[in-house]
Amino acid sequence: MTRQVFFDTETTGLDADKGDRIVEIGCVEMIDRRLSGRTLHLYLNPERSSHPDALKVHGLTDAFLADKPRFAEIVDELLGFLAGAELVIHNAAFDVGFVNAELARLRRGGIAEVVSGIVDSLAMARELYPGKSNSLDALCRRLEVDNSNRSLHGALLDAGLLAQVYIRMTRGQDSLVMDAHEASSMLVHADSVDLAAFELPVLVADEGELEAHEALLDQLDKSSGGATLWRSAATLS
Repeated sequence: MTRQVFFDTETTGLDADKGDRIVEIGCVEMIDRRLSGRTLHLYLNPERSSHPDALKVHGLTDAFLADKPRFAEIVDELLGFLAGAELVIHNAAFDVGFVNAELARLRRGGIAEVVSGIVDSLAMARELYPGKSNSLDALCRRLEVDNSNRSLHGALLDAGLLAQVYIRMTRGQDSLVMDAHEASSMLVHADSVDLAAFELPVLVADEGELEAHEALLDQLDKSSGGATLWRSAATLS
């Protein structure tokens, strides 16, 4: 079983090292490339105001966040949800940096100690579409993922969109892979098939096609400086 969690945050600003904090977390679980229906959505009191530019992006005001839990109050719930999963994050360094900064305040280990791995979908997109815009909105347009409800950034909404984008970006990777049940259901046993029921047509070249074939062999003779293998084989037979 492959368990993945598509992860996104909204923050008070762009720099965790300068004290910016997380205001929203969204997680969407996928098991064996299918959405499980399990999600985790948290609003957080960051204990500071959002930068005006960040507020324009997520729209989460100080008044709205004032009665929300602090990160310390939800950390165990969050880590429990993420434990053992492969995280898929768009621009992973940003979100991981913010989560690790929050964990460091609580003297907890980094997120990499909890999850099985971290995949940066932005890096994947840049390899697939070099030289193009690879923002989440741009990928939604390119891969025909409906993001018409995304007037503001929201962590849970963006995590759900990322899950759809990821599936479309990787849809060829597992096309030749099937589980044991699928394989066994496709097996056909030779002794159960009556070959006498099949009549195979025999297509015979007409005179014009034979002449065209001989002309092609003549050209090959001239270009190769010797008899073609086709004619040599025909002579031996």
